[in-house]
Amino acid sequence: MADYRLGFLGANGITGGGIPLATGVALAAKMRRNGKVVLCFFGDGATNQGAFHESLNMAAIWQLPVVYLCENNRYAMSTPIQYAAHVPDLASRAAGYGLPGQVVDGNDVLAVQTAVGEACRRARCGEGATLIECKTYRILGHSRGDPRRYRTVEEEAEWRAKDPILRFRAWLMQQTRLTPAQDRQIRRAAKDIVRQAVRFARTSPWPDAATLEAGVFA
Repeated sequence: MADYRLGFLGANGITGGGIPLATGVALAAKMRRNGKVVLCFFGDGATNQGAFHESLNMAAIWQLPVVYLCENNRYAMSTPIQYAAHVPDLASRAAGYGLPGQVVDGNDVLAVQTAVGEACRRARCGEGATLIECKTYRILGHSRGDPRRYRTVEEEAEWRAKDPILRFRAWLMQQTRLTPAQDRQIRRAAKDIVRQAVRFARTSPWPDAATLEAGVFA
């Protein structure tokens, strides 16, 4: 769930729980002057948590090198965004803290890359944090037990047609940067990686019971 060697601090089981953690890491980066930028991912539901507002306020005051990236997939579990927020764009909330907020097509790989690249440039130049809202969609359910009765089949089909991987693949082929043969090779390689990971998980021994309390604090 985490790999500190890669700078990946891990997922969080609390809605919006990673936002204050990312803010703290950004403060550490600024104090150490190591030139690092923190990229924090969260969903639209997390923007209604108090930690979201507190963190953006602190990041603005201290001009922290952090990019807050909201993946607005329209549903917080089964709650439609229109029910939970009275603003059309969640990125507009950044203005209340004196931060820049930007809305991008979250299913456009190049648009997201450009927006995040500019936000990272600002952060490295000492210009502080940025809030980016990626408008996207969660094709499948929130979990395996999610029957998805809160939305229509037609809505899901509409968004399947906007799949970011398929769109980027089409763009690469139009730009003659990807051939059908290369595409098939990439897909085969990806499936092999997944199969190997599943095989490794199924054949690995159970953890030693002696490690049950390792890393647990109370």
